[in-house]
Amino acid sequence: MDQTEKPSFFITTPIYYVNAAPHLGTAYCTMLCDVQARYRRAAGYDVKFLTGMDEHGQKVAEAAEAHGMTPQEWCDSQAPLFTGLWDELEIANDDFIRTTEPRQQRAVQRLWERMRESGYLYKGSYDGWYCVPEETYFTENQVRKSDEEHECVGQHLCPDCGRPLERVQEESYFFKLSAFQDRLLALYDEHPEFVQPDFRMNEVRSFVEGGLQDLSVSRTSFDWGIKVPFDDKHVTYVWFDALLNYATAVGFADETDEGKAEYAKRWPAQFHVVGKDIIRFHCVIWPAMLMAIGEELPEHVFAHGFLTVRNSETGKAEKMSKSRGNAIAPADVVERLGVEGYRYYFMTDVTHGEDSAISFERMDQVYNADLANSWGNLVSRALNMSAKYFDGCVPELDGGVLDAESPLREIAQGIEGRYAERMDVLDYAGAKDVVMELVHAANHYVEDSAPWTVAKDPARAGELKVIISHLLESIRICAHLFAPIMPETSAEVLRRMGLEAEVECEDLAAACAWGGLKGGVAVTKGDALFPRLAQEK
Repeated sequence: MDQTEKPSFFITTPIYYVNAAPHLGTAYCTMLCDVQARYRRAAGYDVKFLTGMDEHGQKVAEAAEAHGMTPQEWCDSQAPLFTGLWDELEIANDDFIRTTEPRQQRAVQRLWERMRESGYLYKGSYDGWYCVPEETYFTENQVRKSDEEHECVGQHLCPDCGRPLERVQEESYFFKLSAFQDRLLALYDEHPEFVQPDFRMNEVRSFVEGGLQDLSVSRTSFDWGIKVPFDDKHVTYVWFDALLNYATAVGFADETDEGKAEYAKRWPAQFHVVGKDIIRFHCVIWPAMLMAIGEELPEHVFAHGFLTVRNSETGKAEKMSKSRGNAIAPADVVERLGVEGYRYYFMTDVTHGEDSAISFERMDQVYNADLANSWGNLVSRALNMSAKYFDGCVPELDGGVLDAESPLREIAQGIEGRYAERMDVLDYAGAKDVVMELVHAANHYVEDSAPWTVAKDPARAGELKVIISHLLESIRICAHLFAPIMPETSAEVLRRMGLEAEVECEDLAAACAWGGLKGGVAVTKGDALFPRLAQEK
């Protein structure tokens, strides 16, 4: 299918701050998008998957100074940490944007001009509280509530992260965010699917109903940022810059024919996937900015929860931190489970809209039960029997072999539709359950049909052909459905079955239709896909 004929699907991660190396949380968010992007490509979409780095702002400048570098040098040193980890984790992003790039500077300066033309921008002075680590302004009321919660004495702490706030007094440009309260509430009423999962909408709505204050969108107390084009004493507030990256990457402010065509095709995004801690920026400030300049709004903002660590002694979930000694790095998980095991665990055993406690013990359980004992074991047994009973080939599929009745054929009917219902809403655990139903059924089918006994009776040769063919056809379908989560394993399974041409799938529904197996092709047994992990005692 020609790319121009495919429907567009545009999905983004937030762009990540460069003041620290990528961690388990950033990898988790990026992988959420990667699985969706891979699924949509296989389903026939022309996908744009964007991620990147947020390189401006006060805390980036401070991190650079602490490392004896200029801000640009610091950002350049951090970029390979992100791109390298994404490569290792099989992240197939189409673009990696950095806010120090010329395209972002051009876009942000265009935003300023259009904001000025809109009438929603004015000059004033800011006198209030600011959290540098969170790059967030807070009202006196928010600070007062935080003081009560933290029982502060002599120092105000950030309502979000609990670190000390700074008093900021400086000239600033303001965005009239307060003017959009009614329009935002109307958006939430008319499009309740805008915020996902739906229970996150309550938080967003409550915040807006509580009243919106105009937002300071420029700084004069430091200079690491994109200058305001009509007032170069000011640099852009980091969020006013960062949020625009989503539009920049698909041609906003690009006046070339190619840029205009890309923007017309790609915008608005179908999904912004973000952490729950930045939901207000994406569900309040970002849509208001777009409303102000007359641009379409993204279709969905999906807010995932935090990853916590299960304390083996207390059983309670705790926030990960180096000081507690419970921080888990991506490399720790890769070493234990391999990349594909890593992807499977975090994408199918974590509830994506809520906080989820993880543990190495649980990782081992999921890996052994689902991957080693079930999926990997099924592939190994079926390919071994195909090699043993049919001279190293898939059985010849004559006489309606795949049309024969079997519990596997029944389960496989409509499986792609059931799977798609869950994938479309980022319910990867639910999608996994759809696939594992067929995997478990296939393992039971081996035991119930006992092909090793059938093979001893020449008169039952046709029955043996049905058994092995139905197992292999089930495996072929499961490999396609597992591919967004475990791309390399699925590709390896298809290659072992002589189905190299199916690895690059662009019509998932057709690929998963029962009857696509090719007979007579050579199979390769290969090593175990998922060697069983030894359980710690």
